[in-house]
Amino acid sequence: MEKTCGSLPRWKLTTIYPSFDAPEYIGDRERLKIRIRTLLERLEKPLSPDVPGILGLIQAYEDAAVLAENLTAYTEAVYTTDTRDERALREINALEAAALPLGKGTALFRQRLAEHHKQVSHLAESASALEPYRFFITESLEKAAFQLSPDMEDLAADLARSGGNAWTRLHEAISSTTTALWDAATGERKTLTRLRDLAHSPDRQIRERAYTAELEGWKSVAIPLAAALNGVKGTALTLETRRGWKSALEKSRFQSRISAKTLAVLLAALESSLPLFRRYLHAKARLLGIPVCAFYDLFAPVSGPDAASGQTWTWEAGTAFIAQQFDAFDPGMGTFARHAVAFSWIDAEPREGKVGGAYCTDFPLSGESRILCNFDGSFDGVTTVAHELGHAWHHELLKDLPWSHSQYPMTLAETASIFAETLVFEGALHHASFPERLTLIEGNLKESGQVLMDILSRFYFETALFEHRASGELSPAALCDLMQDAQQKTYGTGLDPALLHPYMWAVKSHYYNPTLGFYNYPYAFGLLFSLSFYAKARREGPGFGAAYRDLLRLTGSASAETVAQAAGFSLEDEAFWQQGLGIITGRVEEFETLVKRITG
Repeated sequence: MEKTCGSLPRWKLTTIYPSFDAPEYIGDRERLKIRIRTLLERLEKPLSPDVPGILGLIQAYEDAAVLAENLTAYTEAVYTTDTRDERALREINALEAAALPLGKGTALFRQRLAEHHKQVSHLAESASALEPYRFFITESLEKAAFQLSPDMEDLAADLARSGGNAWTRLHEAISSTTTALWDAATGERKTLTRLRDLAHSPDRQIRERAYTAELEGWKSVAIPLAAALNGVKGTALTLETRRGWKSALEKSRFQSRISAKTLAVLLAALESSLPLFRRYLHAKARLLGIPVCAFYDLFAPVSGPDAASGQTWTWEAGTAFIAQQFDAFDPGMGTFARHAVAFSWIDAEPREGKVGGAYCTDFPLSGESRILCNFDGSFDGVTTVAHELGHAWHHELLKDLPWSHSQYPMTLAETASIFAETLVFEGALHHASFPERLTLIEGNLKESGQVLMDILSRFYFETALFEHRASGELSPAALCDLMQDAQQKTYGTGLDPALLHPYMWAVKSHYYNPTLGFYNYPYAFGLLFSLSFYAKARREGPGFGAAYRDLLRLTGSASAETVAQAAGFSLEDEAFWQQGLGIITGRVEEFETLVKRITG
């Protein structure tokens, strides 16, 4: 580790497409139109309910879908690294127009299968040629029961361009470019992304100052962001009600491929963990020498006596460490991580115009992935890279399968990424000294608290948001009230109730996705699943890497319950989730012991 994180890389997209003006990009955009037209022409004819007819229709659908995904991922990748890029925004709009008929094609595809439900279901179960597509066909038939007519779905997709999707882009543009006054004497301003980064400062005065400035910044743009959130959730409520869903949560559960019982026991486990995380926050407050933590103390770094302060990871050291930990579990996974770094698959440099947070996207035509993050040199930054590399490894293991097998739910996606994080954390903890161990365990609990306790607050908030939005639009003040209520329910005595974060509804981009509500509990699912999975891997030794590969390859063609059964777990058994919480309980207990050792 060094005292500066050094120069940081930007990704290279030239192996995907050299540019928007390149013949490869223009050609694929034109081919997309042709493939969609070919699909629609085929869908205009009655389906021949036999194996060749079903396979041919699936192939035509996948040919169009894979090209649309590749082009969309590229345009979004360019845009999210610079939301001020007007050309990128024009290309997004042009691609949306070109891909628009695919929405109607998707609805027609499902309708054609549903018109011969009995025959199609029978063939999916009995014909060996359809075995690879069995789950995809079955799920498509289920989705057919929750869609509008093809013409209405086409209209909904068309309106989304200037509706839900436009609200999403408004949030991206505002959140990535808004600044707030930092220094009145010099007039210096900082982006909200940079102010949020300062929540990791070891200086509490700086954290408080950044928190105050950040809240002022969000307040200055609260009206347009509230309009965006109302627009996104209003759109979702209107469409999903008309499609026959009982609630946004019911649709989310279906998208997550989990049963009602699985969701219920997961939420029960999260609620049972709240006293545990409050204990952690009380211990952290003692270590920081304060009576109670404020929201701006959640990410405060801690260190034991005699630990060097201000240490950060260089990019080179952090990525090398990740690869080493992956090696110990599965050498192929470590080799893959090195490849991603060497071939510039990662954009790690924070800069104005670039969106905050991190994500991984894949390009199915080339079989490559790209990772966006904002690396700050902290160990949290290292684990974030590991998290996204976990997603990329997941993509790598699926790239030779049909496109439909890569459409896995968020629950299982987050399992892969958080498992990768766990490998890196455990590797760092293994040889840590007392001061380092304290810092690592606290950092891990900090992240676990975000994934379990804070995620539960987001779940509570979104539940209330949908309930209130059904009666009308919410003002910024009303949204702030709902958010603070949700935070109070979860953080409880762990945080000062006067120093919460009322604008977290504006911060989190997850709320602004018009087609994917409740973009929260899958992270908690992934953490607890991965912890239980890690314990099993530790018991069974290095050979478990092969079993892990098999499990990930199953994620796009089975329910979450089926995937878990393949690993020897039952998601509907509350004891399963408690296994994961048991690991966290041990870490809280050790953290309390270490804090007592320091504070007496």
